[in-house]
Amino acid sequence: MDYRSFFLGITLVIFTPALFAHEKAIEKLPDGYIKKEALPNSIIIVPEAPLPGSPRQKLDDAIAAAAIKLNKTTRFTLAAQDATMHFPDAPNNFACAMRKVVSKEKTPRLYHLLKRAGVDAGYATRKAKHTYNRMRPFTLNNAPICTPQYEKELRHNGSYPSGHTSLGWAWALILSELLPEQADAILARGVAYGESRIICNVHWYSDVVAGRMMGASAVALMHHNPEFISDMKAAKAELAAAPAPDGKKCQEESSALAIKLD
Repeated sequence: MDYRSFFLGITLVIFTPALFAHEKAIEKLPDGYIKKEALPNSIIIVPEAPLPGSPRQKLDDAIAAAAIKLNKTTRFTLAAQDATMHFPDAPNNFACAMRKVVSKEKTPRLYHLLKRAGVDAGYATRKAKHTYNRMRPFTLNNAPICTPQYEKELRHNGSYPSGHTSLGWAWALILSELLPEQADAILARGVAYGESRIICNVHWYSDVVAGRMMGASAVALMHHNPEFISDMKAAKAELAAAPAPDGKKCQEESSALAIKLD
């Protein structure tokens, strides 16, 4: 397996390599927009991981218990869909909110931009994830996860912060900047993307909150890179002619998202 492949590399600090070994289309990992030594420091930015028995952990426990009740719903199915890192499926989890479809053929600059941004957002969680090496909720509550095929790998991978959430929130911020007329819908989908990790039973609520912090921190630094600015301009032009998503699928997504995590 090529450890520089995109699907492994973009989440190298989040998951073990075996997690993406099943992906059929392997593409080289691009460089991010931020130099590795200049990435936001998650140890400084996010709070320490909650301690067992602390008020923050009790809140995490309560939300995890509520999430388990959704594991036989279409919201749980959507959480599994949100878990994919395969391109273009991963960014197209935002297609209904954008009212646009991302593809290598129709939106090549946006396609590449989201890959590069994903690399930065993923690596931004690395220090805290390795430092705290927090156990995931399913290892304690023994309830199902939405991606059981990855359970073995996830048991040995730190939970805090959520790398998926960091990446998803970074994409939500970038896409809402490119499509301000759809900003509310895109940002709401970004919130739901993070909540999918809780509903999937692979992350705690506090993991997701910290993941959003790191995704936002990464995007802020990307704006200092001239290549990012150039790619954003080109991506915005591409989106003007990008095709619309399938209406039926968007209706199904809307119905699933109507099932709320209380």
